[in-house]
Amino acid sequence: MNTPLSALDVHRQYEEAVSAFLKTVPDATLRVKMGREVDHFFRSCALGVWQADGGAVTPGYVEYYNALYRRGEPAPTILFWELSTSVAGYSGFQSPDFFHRMRALDKVSRTQLSRRFVDLFTLMALLFAAVDGTVSEGEAAFVNRCADTLTRLCDKDGLEGGKAPLDAQDFVSRPAPRETGGKPQTPAPAGEEAAGEEKPPEETLEELLAQLDELCGLEKVKADVKSLINLVKVRGLREKEGLPVPPLSLHLVFLGNPGTGKTTVARLLAKLYHAIGVLSRGQLVEVDRSGLVAGFVGQTALKTQEVIDKAIGGVLFIDEAYALTSHNGQNDFGQEAVEVLLKNMEDHREDLIVIVAGYTDLMGEFIHSNPGLESRFNKYFYFSDYNGEEMLAIFRSMCEKNGYRLDEAAGAYAKEVLDELYACRDENFGNARDVRNFFERSVSAQSDRLAALEKLDKEALMALTADDLKKAAGEEEEGEKEP
Repeated sequence: MNTPLSALDVHRQYEEAVSAFLKTVPDATLRVKMGREVDHFFRSCALGVWQADGGAVTPGYVEYYNALYRRGEPAPTILFWELSTSVAGYSGFQSPDFFHRMRALDKVSRTQLSRRFVDLFTLMALLFAAVDGTVSEGEAAFVNRCADTLTRLCDKDGLEGGKAPLDAQDFVSRPAPRETGGKPQTPAPAGEEAAGEEKPPEETLEELLAQLDELCGLEKVKADVKSLINLVKVRGLREKEGLPVPPLSLHLVFLGNPGTGKTTVARLLAKLYHAIGVLSRGQLVEVDRSGLVAGFVGQTALKTQEVIDKAIGGVLFIDEAYALTSHNGQNDFGQEAVEVLLKNMEDHREDLIVIVAGYTDLMGEFIHSNPGLESRFNKYFYFSDYNGEEMLAIFRSMCEKNGYRLDEAAGAYAKEVLDELYACRDENFGNARDVRNFFERSVSAQSDRLAALEKLDKEALMALTADDLKKAAGEEEEGEKEP
């Protein structure tokens, strides 16, 4: 991105995104409260984003700030000196009051409004960062910190997570190479290399299968993947020899709880299919209902088609796919997305594979909701919950990859915590996500402990102690654990 946005562009994108989200809020009281507060909240976020970029706002930013309002709501009329003062005096990010009410609604109704709001926040904050045509490292870091604050509140309340949250660092504008004389380059289309840019070597089938074997647990899934790859390879050999081959659908259904590795396996499968010549590119495009369905008649087909176009040559991974058909309201367009998806699965059957994923019982209802889905999705992979031993292996792997070490006492305590986590699991059990949360809290506890020390060596910086893990698990000094 190199061209600054116009104030009209900023207003249009902001108004459309926020208004569309408000229409999905089922509780009328919450919808009214959010409608009253959301513009003020996002204008405050814009101040924080611009301060994170060094605070050097220009008079043009006045137009951007005054463009942040929704149709029918009062438009701000800030002056340049007022904007400069507000950016310089930005006091820090605070979650809005309507977000607390949103989480309370999620607890009762099992909706995922608060999780989706985190994604909305990230997109809007990135819009504010991009008004000058670039997203800086400082702006992206600020956006991620704020989004993490909202995400931790969701985690604290035990709210179910959907897809992985957006990472603002993925949108940072990178400088052009020196040999171009500092002139910005137009990025190559997805799957294509820029002129003069050396394409990285592709991973071999053996390397990809080795990565599959390295995944913790998932023994049945690993065996199913290898069997499927063998089936495709033999089918190709029969075709070369002129032998008949039975019809074969490579579209898949992934069944299991969150955090069981479904997205990781889907990404590897995309590369494996490419390695054996089934797919031309082997990329993974991950979406959920919000990435396919729009709020107005005719827009869903365009939105879904745009996503599919990006996925051609690779794998389209639809997480929580059951949400496409579980809404039966008069103005729901999920079924329109399904119809577009089925048409493209037929039109691009030689170079597009679709994987749908979600909870076992809900996915069964989704597949049986449409005869076209039943005929195209006939292979099911079951992702079991990780047990305590497997979660400990994941925890140790995270420590090793990030340069941390566990002593004997810390290892024993980690096993105790994760065994108990598995034994007491309920519908909110997050599998590897819970392990990652425990690891991140342990690192934070270690940082608090080390900050009080004057001298630190490499060993101290790498050591995670039992006390660090106890603090991360919420254990009080008297040995009792918080509920």
